[in-house]
Amino acid sequence: MDIRTVDVVQYLQPLREGGSLPAIVRASDDFLYVIKFRGAGQGKKALVAELIGGLLATEMGLNMPELVFMHLDESFGQTEGDEEIQDLLQFSVGLNLGLHFLSGALTYDPVDTVADPLTASKVVLLDSMLSNIDRTAKNTNLLNWNKDLWLIDHGASLYFHHNWTYWESHLDRSFPNIKDHVLLNKASQLTQAATFIKEKISKETIEKIVSLIPEDWLQEESADLSPTDLRTAYAAFLTSRLDKLDVLVKEAENAR
Repeated sequence: MDIRTVDVVQYLQPLREGGSLPAIVRASDDFLYVIKFRGAGQGKKALVAELIGGLLATEMGLNMPELVFMHLDESFGQTEGDEEIQDLLQFSVGLNLGLHFLSGALTYDPVDTVADPLTASKVVLLDSMLSNIDRTAKNTNLLNWNKDLWLIDHGASLYFHHNWTYWESHLDRSFPNIKDHVLLNKASQLTQAATFIKEKISKETIEKIVSLIPEDWLQEESADLSPTDLRTAYAAFLTSRLDKLDVLVKEAENAR
């Protein structure tokens, strides 16, 4: 579960379809990545959600592009002609998050699906655990690459962390929005998926994932909670979801 850190050496292409203006960049290891910027409108919380969601998916045996921490030097943006991109780069100096670029990947097509029932069921339960509102037919955040299903973009997950005052009220909630999930109709093995997840994900797994969040992603001027407090809150929320996995299965089955 260790995450590599690389340096951004070349900004190649903005991905305008992303609301946070991600981009394709080349890193110091000479690989291409899709970088998610800390200075984007969604801020560092989106990176935290991306990291937690991606690592949970990987631990569940789902296909995720490799996640890396990406260091952006302050020299970036000084010669960029586009003022919007220039500002984004300047506000993103420091540690950002990258996903290995899957060259030639196609956007997931529900009609020509590569999702088997067990995989679909695991994705549905993952997104129930994360409260991920952004895996719908309108915006699947799924790719078809090498005839396999790949997950991307968990930045809209964990929406409880946008208001820390009331975060504890989310501990007892389920996830009714699962009714809009793009893979719900394919998710016919939810009980089997839940058994698999319980075998792979433990409280210790969750604590390990949360421990990997960079310290400065958890430092907020407006928050009364310390980085340690925030880690505790993330772990408590995810553990509560794991504890009520059977409830989430029932909710998803009813929605199907």
